[in-house]
Amino acid sequence: MGIHYDYKSTRGDKAMKKEAKRKARIEQRRARKSNANPKESEQENMHDINKPITLEDLTNPDKN
Repeated sequence: MGIHYDYKSTRGDKAMKKEAKRKARIEQRRARKSNANPKESEQENMHDINKPITLEDLTNPDKN
């Protein structure tokens, strides 16, 4: 019978620990995902929309 008294008294603590673990896992996934996809570098390499695209723009790999 002791197990029943123990369950109710520790139920809130166990739920809070479980919630904290879940939030930590979610934050870890977000951090990993944001490090894997650097979107800022993609935006810097965009072509100028006011300038016409030439054949040299498409074929020269050394041109910035």
